[in-house]
Amino acid sequence: MATFVSADWVAERIGQPGVLIIDPRSAMRYLMGHLPGAVSVPFKKLQGPDGRLGPPPQLADAFGAVGLGDDVTPVLYDHRDGRDAAMAAWALEYLGRNDVHIMDLRYEDWKEQGYGVLYRPVAATPKPFTSSVNPTVRATLDDVASLSDGTKLLDTRTPEEFRGEVEMDSRPGHIPGAINLPHSEMAGADGRLLIDADLLHQRLAALGISADDSVVAYCRSGVRAALAYLAMRQAGYNVRLYDGSYAEWMDSDGPVSR
Repeated sequence: MATFVSADWVAERIGQPGVLIIDPRSAMRYLMGHLPGAVSVPFKKLQGPDGRLGPPPQLADAFGAVGLGDDVTPVLYDHRDGRDAAMAAWALEYLGRNDVHIMDLRYEDWKEQGYGVLYRPVAATPKPFTSSVNPTVRATLDDVASLSDGTKLLDTRTPEEFRGEVEMDSRPGHIPGAINLPHSEMAGADGRLLIDADLLHQRLAALGISADDSVVAYCRSGVRAALAYLAMRQAGYNVRLYDGSYAEWMDSDGPVSR
């Protein structure tokens, strides 16, 4: 599980050997300003040709190419709602890393509070990245299609997407039996990435999800649901991410409810 750290903790470790700051935002956002020493690993580098999460060797290569070796500690940060850092943290956990750190302050607030910012790319020195896939954090299409043990299915898209009121999907709606809580309801405020655990418990309990339940979170492509995965893991829930999410379900002719 990822460890959240303060901005001061990160600032003290910039440039230190054995620590690598990773910016998971888009390449354009990275070039518009980033933490000193940060290397860029946008979600596009983790995607396969079909737009979905790439296989483990591709993920390992993406992180190793920017210098995340087996003896290097990754430190992630993000902006806005934190979904990109959440996805990168989940991908690293899926690859078997248990040393992931996340700065609990958005980039916008880091900059506003006067911490250092760099506007040019940071050269990376590739290092070997050894992965050891942890399948317990991931739910596959077959897993979702055969849920029968009381596992709750959490749809983290907008209510409009959940109800099938958007035009982006060829088969709008949601996976039968799913409960809807938008990922934005799990994003933090006042510069923090996540909401307070007690508030998360309240919002999930109102939907019939208890701390004892097993949960599979999904959205449309997995990225928004990664924030739910991160928030729920931090709050002590047994949760998996269905990274194929609704796009894969829809394309696989799975049943749809509206």
